[in-house]
Amino acid sequence: MTLVLRHPVMIAAGCGGTGPELAPYVEMADLPFVTRTLTRDPRAGSPGARMAESPSGLLNAIGMDNPGVAHFLEHELPWLVRAGAQVFVSLAGSTLGEYAELARRVGAAPGVAGIEVNVSAPDPGGAGIFEAREPFHAASAVAAVRRATPADLPVLAKLRPDVARVVESARAAVEAGATAVVVGNAVPAALPGGRPAGLTGPAIAPVALRCVTEVCGRLPQVVVVGCGGVADVAGARALLGAGAAAVQVGTALLRDPTTAMRLLAALGTDPSTRPREEP
Repeated sequence: MTLVLRHPVMIAAGCGGTGPELAPYVEMADLPFVTRTLTRDPRAGSPGARMAESPSGLLNAIGMDNPGVAHFLEHELPWLVRAGAQVFVSLAGSTLGEYAELARRVGAAPGVAGIEVNVSAPDPGGAGIFEAREPFHAASAVAAVRRATPADLPVLAKLRPDVARVVESARAAVEAGATAVVVGNAVPAALPGGRPAGLTGPAIAPVALRCVTEVCGRLPQVVVVGCGGVADVAGARALLGAGAAAVQVGTALLRDPTTAMRLLAALGTDPSTRPREEP
């Protein structure tokens, strides 16, 4: 099984909207697109204020607001397919059974290029989803998805940026059937007032780089996608230089939606940044 990406820059889950919002600023057919995280049933998300700026990043407590997988398959996926996007669908379930159900439904949908298993939410309990706080928890979710999807459909495991456990988590995810691991997501934080949130943006770039370096150094056979704080060419090249096959861009798009295309223009001509293909 291989992970074949059109380009080494991906749109991170939740930061490209449903697609049409980002389309005026990118070529949808150029950038692998990860959808917002979908759950089985519609979710209204967190009440009250959901975002706040910090001195070096963005705090968010979205609560996985999404319309549910049925709405996505009927209304959002067709647009992405018509736009020529390479679509990776991000999934999260409250149980392993939900992960499997979501994977069956999404894996059978025409135009889906892969699945990203979200086991890295900074506040899974508060969001009401499966808590993958240990490597074997993440592996269980990946295995449930892998068993429910076609053998040739790539499955990416999005892991917590936990420096102490990220190598163990990556190893467990790959052994459970992940084609690649996405290393880095929001780190646990709090909104003003103390409500649980996640911190993204430049503040977490050094953490993401450390995690990617650890996984690539100790598990060189694993295909890694770096994610966390990528906002410019230097940040992307740092993760690629550490061994990542590709990078995901997220929070930077909220400030400048042209960021991904500018990175692609700078990186796409450099053969050393082309995505790896692994058996």
